[in-house]
Amino acid sequence: MRVYVPLTLSGLAEAYKTGELGAGPLLAYAVTPGLREWYLSDDIEELEYAALNRAALASLRLLAADAGAVRRRVVVAVDVADGAAVADPDRALDPAALGEVRVAGTVRLAKAAAVHVDSDDAVEDVTAAVGALEAADAGDDDAQFVVDGAEDHELLWYATQEIPNLVGLGG
Repeated sequence: MRVYVPLTLSGLAEAYKTGELGAGPLLAYAVTPGLREWYLSDDIEELEYAALNRAALASLRLLAADAGAVRRRVVVAVDVADGAAVADPDRALDPAALGEVRVAGTVRLAKAAAVHVDSDDAVEDVTAAVGALEAADAGDDDAQFVVDGAEDHELLWYATQEIPNLVGLGG
């Protein structure tokens, strides 16, 4: 099963150093029954893209919690055993939890299929989105428009071999 783990660049650097995305239960996003129902689609690529975008929003929240983090969203696509990722049935249709899963056990970075990261030209909009997130959560439509501005930037795809360069450890 493919899951999308939200991180920051500093979190990715730590994962690169330790070889682990973290010990479970780890928050991630995947194609869940609730996500399928909400998106009304059977196209697995569309659904995986939706799960990736949910993880990108969670990465934005991680950035909001870390004032020193570089303002670029990071999502790691990881393949885990089918039973390893479980959605909370009580939150399955909660719009805030669509696609949310918990991954049991340690998730090794070696299981990553790819890394998705904002380009440098997204930093300004991501920074603005981080600043507007709290107001958007409180229902401010103008703030939500600013948050949505970060989503206008597609996350770039990187092979796992490129992680050292992404986190400034490459040569």
